[in-house]
Amino acid sequence: MPVKFVDIPKEAASILNDDYVVSGYVFKTKQKTSWAGAVFSSQVDLFPDDKCATPAKLTWKLPKPFGAPFTIDKLEMDKGGKFKLEASQDAVLPGLKVECKTDLADFNKVVIVDTYTGIKDAQCIFEFKATKPMDFVAEATYTKGIATCGLKFDAAVLKGGLPDVGARFASGPFFCALMATKGLSTFDLAASFKATPEVKVAASCQATAKGGLGSAQVGAVCKGLYKVKVAMDGSACISLKHDVAPGFSLLGGLKYGSKGVTYGCQLSIE
Repeated sequence: MPVKFVDIPKEAASILNDDYVVSGYVFKTKQKTSWAGAVFSSQVDLFPDDKCATPAKLTWKLPKPFGAPFTIDKLEMDKGGKFKLEASQDAVLPGLKVECKTDLADFNKVVIVDTYTGIKDAQCIFEFKATKPMDFVAEATYTKGIATCGLKFDAAVLKGGLPDVGARFASGPFFCALMATKGLSTFDLAASFKATPEVKVAASCQATAKGGLGSAQVGAVCKGLYKVKVAMDGSACISLKHDVAPGFSLLGGLKYGSKGVTYGCQLSIE
């Protein structure tokens, strides 16, 4: 099945952006319970400021709660006491999945997401506000051979606006993706290469039609544990991950930039 539009450059972007904890201290847990396969996750930011030493985010995932014909994909309370609820049902029609998202505070912010995968090698997503259907975002992606292409647009296209477009190509150790967004005025290029079974390298850049090249970065990852990247703004980051035991890992990072050196650490238990 094709990826979502936003994930078109993910193969390279994950090397450059994921698992870089370069500020603060975080404690994360994820536990599958014996209650109908429910999963409980928590994230605690340690000592971020003087107001609260351990602000936390708590998340539940409840498959078929109390025998209901839907799944609660996320029931979340953040450190500010605000809630998020996401529920889904994938048996409405063959190939159709319906999701509902709400903050449990304002009905006008309820969002419905319809995902259709009934066409071979294609995925179509239509997202809209329940009380205002014309406030929507739609996308479609299609895969053929080594290529995946995608299109994304909102209500502005009905008034002459231009959609976002993207494409990715993957062949053996090579991967590249090109995205054109914001009315085809901003261009993002990302590429990666699997140099050895243990080492991957990646690069990305962004340019605009008026301003030219705005940002660029190159990076590498070894064994999925050790990462390094440098950016056009002169900053450099390193990240190290150590699996202490099954389900128990440490992730640390350091960044050098114009504001000096920052560092961070994350402890995860699953």
